[in-house]
Amino acid sequence: MIETILRITLSLAVVLVLMWLLAKVARRPLAGRGGDTVAVLARQQLTRGTSVAVVRVADRALVLGVTDAQITLLAETDPATVERAREGAEQREPVALDADGADRPLDDDLSGLDESTASPLAGSALSPRTWTAALDVLRERTARK
Repeated sequence: MIETILRITLSLAVVLVLMWLLAKVARRPLAGRGGDTVAVLARQQLTRGTSVAVVRVADRALVLGVTDAQITLLAETDPATVERAREGAEQREPVALDADGADRPLDDDLSGLDESTASPLAGSALSPRTWTAALDVLRERTARK
């Protein structure tokens, strides 16, 4: 009985190690994939079957319209322009929403918090205060329009 349990455990361990190794190998790019010749710089999904992609080919950036049936060249641009636009889009400052809906930058100073916000659920999706603040923001934004 113990011998059977040890065999099953060992077999399961071998299978799990093999799956882990295969997953690591599958994540690595293949050597013959083209390397730095072709690279997708950006991609934006428009609908379920359509998207726009910016692809770098050598020293050119191509803007492509991609559907299930075809790929269409929409424009050609400089790759440096696309890289600068991506860097500008990634440099966003995180914002926290107060209960009154006012936006303020996030900071690490927690000294001004009262005991109700220092709970373990503070700021999580499980906190009632988070849902109240989200509803207040939505009400404020719909009232403006």
